Amino acid sequence: MRIAGRERLDAFCTKHPDARRWIENWLADVESAAWKAPLDIRKRYASASFLAGGVVIFNVKGNTYRLEVGVAYGAGVVSVRWAGTHREYDERHKRR
Repeated sequence: MRIAGRERLDAFCTKHPDARRWIENWLADVESAAWKAPLDIRKRYASASFLAGGVVIFNVKGNTYRLEVGVAYGAGVVSVRWAGTHREYDERHKRR
């Protein structure tokens, strides 16, 4: 898969250096993956949540942080939309 929005992950890891190793491992997994459907993600990331429109939420570091991406399965692209703490995620979604 190709990854768009890496700069968001760089900024996130600068702010939360304890998540850097998890993010680096996730990037390596995604780059070597060929996800065709949500089930392909579920096989590797059992706690991932799937929302409408190809949005996937990953629990980072035991759910301390959240990573929100958009997945275009047909195009083979994962777009990083947002990364932050679990609390920030909850606050972000209260306003919607």
